[in-house]
Parts: sequence; C-alpha cells; structure tokens
Amino acid sequence: MRFIAILLSLMAFVAGPATAASSPDLVSVEQQLSSLVSGSSADVGIAAVDLNTGESLSIKGDTPFPMASTVKVAIAALYLSQVDHGQKTLDDTIHGEPVRKLMNRMLIYSDNRAADVLFKDVGGPHAVHSWLTQNGVRGVHVDRTIAQLLAAKRDLWDTRDSSTPKAMVDLLRRIYKGELISPTSRNYLLSVMAKCETGKNRMKSMLPSGTPVEHKTGTLTGLADDVGFISMPDGHRIAVAIFTRGGSDRPRMIAAAARTIYDGFKTLFSWPFRPALTAQ
Repeated sequence: MRFIAILLSLMAFVAGPATAASSPDLVSVEQQLSSLVSGSSADVGIAAVDLNTGESLSIKGDTPFPMASTVKVAIAALYLSQVDHGQKTLDDTIHGEPVRKLMNRMLIYSDNRAADVLFKDVGGPHAVHSWLTQNGVRGVHVDRTIAQLLAAKRDLWDTRDSSTPKAMVDLLRRIYKGELISPTSRNYLLSVMAKCETGKNRMKSMLPSGTPVEHKTGTLTGLADDVGFISMPDGHRIAVAIFTRGGSDRPRMIAAAARTIYDGFKTLFSWPFRPALTAQ
C-alpha cells in the first residue's frame, strides 16, 4: 500500500500543471496580500507566476471576475496566431485602417471601436473563446463584443466575459512561452503592451522607477483590472493578474498588490542559499 501511495504521489507530481498551486516559498507573500485585501472594501482577485521557475501565488485565484478590456489581450493574441499561420499579416488593412494602428489603439489607448474591428476580423467572441479552449486555456470566457458588453445591464458578478485570476495568468504564461503565438509575435505584442497609456495609477504606479511593465487595463463602472508582465531586477518576468470590483479606491489596491508581489518575488530571488536560477 505504501508503494502504491508513493507511486500515485509521483504520478501526480509529474502530471500536475506548472502553475497548479501556490508555491511554499511564497506563502508569506500570500499572507501579506491576504492582509492587504482584507483591509479593502473591494472584492479582489490576484494571481502571479514566475515565468522562469513556475512558482506562483494567488488570492481568490479561482473566482471569476469581469475581464472588461483585458480581453483585448486575447483578441490581439488570436490575430497574431493567424499571422503566424499565414492567414493574415500585420500590414493588412481592415476597412482602410492599418492593423498596426488598430492594435496600437486597442492595446495602448484601450479604444473599444478598434477592438471590435479586430474582434470581428478574427471571427468574433465565439472564435476567441473556442481558440482559447482548444489551446488549453480554461476559465476565460469570451461571450460578447465590447459594444454588446457596454450596452448590457451592468452585473459585476456575471460570469460571461469573465476570467479567474489564475486563468488570466495562464493565458499570459502561454503567450510568453510561445505556446499560443510565435516568439516574434509575442515580442511584438509585449512591445505594444509596454506602451499602455491607461491605468497609470494601477500596476505601475508603486513599482520602482524604471521597472519594465507590459500590461493591459480593464475598466467598468465599479470595476478596475490590470494584467500583464513585470520584469524583476535579475531578469525574471512575473505574469500578474489583479481584478477588483465594488468598494472604493480600486486602482490603489491594484498598485499596492503589484508592489507586494514585486517585493515578495524580489526577496525570494535574493535568499542567500537559494540556487541560482537562469532567466529565460
């Protein structure tokens, strides 16, 4: 019986996904985040993973939150996947508008019209949702265009057009690792996300000056989100998703959570007897 138990444990270890559970080394960071969240009037969901080592943490990581405009990362990724497969190019025009310009407007300025033009071009919400599901991304639901979402009665607990924090981080991880799009397309996507002009009081605002961040915000009445990548001083990249709804001062909560994550991972990397890790 003991042999069987050991065998089952080994099988579970081998089969388990890279970001399945919070890492023991990050328990203290999760505790800090829990304390931070408990002092907020907002409902907050957080997930983060080191893209080099797979070490992860989460707070309400399996709870769905509205994505709002963070869904635009998935729209961009599907378009770029179609570029990778020779179906489209970044030099195409749609209704006379250059795709690169539409991408910039969608990701840098969160232009909803540009997003819906690209949304339609890749096949609409069903196509984006199916593509994610077929590629193993679970917990991200894409159901409506941006125009349809904005026209609908607001319900911040509607599971349509939602993502769990863990699922969004998994989407970011798969993008970064080249599982959904090519490294060339990934580099292009991150270069545009690095220019994001929205949410300057969110993820970036409390990080050390000059910290590289590639991100996308989402905003609805009563909702503020920010998802993306934070680069650490040693070259490691952290994928982060922070969703907040209800309550007050949501952007400040996002900023404080991002700084707690940054400080926590930085401390983890600087432990004196921790083995050297190679950035990828």
